[in-house]
Amino acid sequence: MSKITTEMRAQFEQEGYLVVNDIFTDADLKPIERDYSETLDQLARTLCAQRVISDVHADLPFGKRLIKILQEGNVNWAQYFDISLPQTQVHPDTPIHTTASVFDMLRHPALLDVVQQFIGPEIYSNPIQHTRIKPPEAMVPASARNGLVVRVGWHQDQGVATPEQDEVPVLTVWIPITDATVENGCLVVVPGSHKHELATHCPGTGPDGGLQIPSKQIGGKPVPVPIKRGGALFMHRLTKHASLTNHSDDIRWSFDLRYQPIGMPTGRPAFPGFVARSQLHPETELHDWRDWTTLWQDARATLSLGAAPAFNRWSSDAVACA
Repeated sequence: MSKITTEMRAQFEQEGYLVVNDIFTDADLKPIERDYSETLDQLARTLCAQRVISDVHADLPFGKRLIKILQEGNVNWAQYFDISLPQTQVHPDTPIHTTASVFDMLRHPALLDVVQQFIGPEIYSNPIQHTRIKPPEAMVPASARNGLVVRVGWHQDQGVATPEQDEVPVLTVWIPITDATVENGCLVVVPGSHKHELATHCPGTGPDGGLQIPSKQIGGKPVPVPIKRGGALFMHRLTKHASLTNHSDDIRWSFDLRYQPIGMPTGRPAFPGFVARSQLHPETELHDWRDWTTLWQDARATLSLGAAPAFNRWSSDAVACA
């Protein structure tokens, strides 16, 4: 088990975040890279057949290939790589990337060993999760700088969950697949901000068009958190954080995950989570990635039939948003 030392735990409790290195090996991450390369290849061939792009650029590595495709065609690509459904406009064929390699990462024993030291041995994989692939902003057409493509504004992860989850000890786990650096847009955090209450998040004000905490409510001095591939950033649900702009010549790629104790509200009940580890009832653990895929497919089918559930607790006319 990867041990969290007394000093590391003290840092987390004092500052609201902690970097743990060397959780994943190269062999752990290579299958994810292969899966995503295959998905990009399929997308490129479809776009080429539709004459959205003129070439599949098969000779380029994953990051450079994605950048080239984005430069050539205004493509709504992010959902093909995400591990969650969008909050609105869910259709029966909305893409979602649920593969064995990603499921193995969600349940990786070394990762759960660390998570267990924060929330205990009854671990539930919360469905508020995303793939974050961020190309260099300057290389992306202005019309395509939305969603997961640009930097993310200031927020607390509790701010994207419904109020029923406010007292649940959810742990954020941010996993870089490529080294996350200041140049390519690593996260920045406000140390100690988790000791304060949930701030108002104003809709439609973030650089990605989503929620953002007004600058007057940030407080404290932001600190960049570069992380090497193979490590992970663990954050309290109330830690204020954002991402920097990618000024490099390649993508910055990460996964944004959540874990919590079993049996508590997830803050997004329309989406499916699963039991990742249980010492009390190991028979309830999900072990087959195909069952995980089915959970998301069933949720997609249900959501495509009716109105989207409420995800946001704030409106743009809140006093703090004026």
